[in-house]
Amino acid sequence: MQRREFLASAAAATIAPGLLARARAADDADCCETTYATPADAMASPPETLLYVTAVRTGMKQEGPDYLATVDVDPKSKTYGQVVHRAEMPHVGDELHHFGWNACSSCHGDPEKSRRYIVLPGLNSGRIYILDAADARAPKLIKSIEPGEIVAKTNLSAPHTVHCLPDGRIMLSMLGDRDGNGPGGFLLLTQEFEIDGRWERGQEGMQFNYDFWYQPRHNAMISSEWAAPKTVRPGFDLKDVEAGNYGQRIHFWDWTTHELTQTIDLGAAGLIPLEVRFHHNPDSTHGFVGAALSSTMWHWHKADDRWQAEQVIAVEGVEAEGWPFPVPGLITDLVLSLDDRWLYFSNWLHGDLRQYDVSDPAHPKLTGQVWLGGVLGHKPDLADSLIAKGPLTGGPQMLQLSLDGKRLYVTNSLYSSWDNQFYPGMAEKGSSLLQIDCDTDAGGMTVNPAFFVDFGAEPAGPARAHEMRFPGGDSTSDIWV
Repeated sequence: MQRREFLASAAAATIAPGLLARARAADDADCCETTYATPADAMASPPETLLYVTAVRTGMKQEGPDYLATVDVDPKSKTYGQVVHRAEMPHVGDELHHFGWNACSSCHGDPEKSRRYIVLPGLNSGRIYILDAADARAPKLIKSIEPGEIVAKTNLSAPHTVHCLPDGRIMLSMLGDRDGNGPGGFLLLTQEFEIDGRWERGQEGMQFNYDFWYQPRHNAMISSEWAAPKTVRPGFDLKDVEAGNYGQRIHFWDWTTHELTQTIDLGAAGLIPLEVRFHHNPDSTHGFVGAALSSTMWHWHKADDRWQAEQVIAVEGVEAEGWPFPVPGLITDLVLSLDDRWLYFSNWLHGDLRQYDVSDPAHPKLTGQVWLGGVLGHKPDLADSLIAKGPLTGGPQMLQLSLDGKRLYVTNSLYSSWDNQFYPGMAEKGSSLLQIDCDTDAGGMTVNPAFFVDFGAEPAGPARAHEMRFPGGDSTSDIWV
């Protein structure tokens, strides 16, 4: 316990080389180190009881530091559906966004590596926080990697996606350079959370960066494109689309040589490809990417030693009063069940959340749909008890699926400046967290009437709920190799 207390109290301090490895070996039995040999093993694990959620106060009318909220999601608990801990950051304006772990199932079988430390970047500040989750209910800040150090050593800024690597290092996609220009790149951290340089061998062929997913069995990594940080931070401007300042391509990398080997231009039907999801089955070359602005879903796979991508779903725009063009669905997040059968994605502007059977990934079948806000004024599919809590601010956005695939968690904040542009009420009222029950036999979804976390009622003031993770792993951070 003395070692753990020391780590927990060392906020923003430098961690000595080797300390974390020794702490892992000593405290494995007490922390949330679970990894899984196969996706099937993960699906058979006990249900989640805690959920981590980034709570963003950047851009709120009452600003304050962002924090990582721990939510009780155990239906048997007296604090079910409540925030039970808040790990507040020491600065204002970080824009905590996506986050990940120091280790996941890609490290399974290595006794020196356990899922214990949360890697939590600030998209706006460029800062990277490290939290110790030895006490899973109350993660504690132990280190900050400052943006000045990252820029000085790598000329990278705006950290986004976090994935652990099989060798114990951590990789983050970075959206920009020191001045907020594209294309960004990929930052490597050591097991001791020291900067280890850049992953990619060069930037030729890159214009922008966003999400990524790797699969060593196929010697491949895929990455997607949003835009340069200086483009997205002020808010969305259609002129930037017309000027070519947003992405429309996906990139395939050689995992061994770290070189970009193939790029697929999705064209006007694939504007702003964001989240990428490989099949969880490591033998499969199939995966999906959602193009946000074009509101299309694309399926990729490898055939004849070349990667191919084709559009498999299109969400039609809707004419609405006050809009100069049909309102796009704006597909902002997607998640695949661990058995690779069910695909879920959110239409942030339309306000609907969809479920598809993708047993045949080239021919998805719509099996479920619920309405949860949006700009179209569609009545939400909520029980009266939830409607009584007030109108939803925003539309369904970030998604996280339980390991068994039966519970889908949904938040509704996208990015502070975009929230304030499209859903201005969120800056004053905050956002929310809902849970959807998923039929994994025949398909279908219903909103759980007993679960509602109101981030507008937080003690220090309203916050925006964004990315989610479970202490025992989840459907978007675990990779099998």
